[in-house]
Parts: sequence; structure tokens; C-alpha cells
Amino acid sequence: MAVENVIWPRYLDATLSRSAGRRVPLEDAVEEPTIDEIAKAVQQIGYDAVIERDLKHPREWEARGRVVVKGAEDSTKNDLVQAVAAYVGILRD
Repeated sequence: MAVENVIWPRYLDATLSRSAGRRVPLEDAVEEPTIDEIAKAVQQIGYDAVIERDLKHPREWEARGRVVVKGAEDSTKNDLVQAVAAYVGILRD
């Protein structure tokens, strides 16, 4: 069975606190990450990314979408989110 991990933009959002849903350290987070940036970072790491634009996280009012990561059996979700955050930061520089 293929492992699918979901990455919501709020996991990487520097404007949110940890208790509000950010999953990476503040120094690795970026302000208002987009699903396109996240998908590009996932592909840079070497996994397949599927963008689902019209979905919203249960704790958000507006739909920002999410990225489904396929084929990440060799990585924990935390490691995956940390790596994606690092690449999004690099893409912004």
C-alpha cells in the first residue's frame, strides 16, 4: 500500500504559533506559503506531489488547499515537513 502524507500550508506558516498548527521551527517557517511552493519543494526532495486546491484545513475559514505527497514510505511525516520547509525557504531566497 502506498503511503500518502498530507502537507497543509499552515504547517509551514511563520505567522502561526505551534499551538495554531505550525509544525516547523520559526526559523524554518515562511510567511503565507502557497501550495505551489510546497508542491515544488516536495518534487525537489524526490517525491510525487498532488495539489488539491479547493480544500481547507478544519481550523481555517478559507480554502488554501493542500499537497498530498505520494511514495514517502522511507520518511516520517515530521522529517518530510522539515525537509519541505527547508526547500520552500531556499526557493524564496
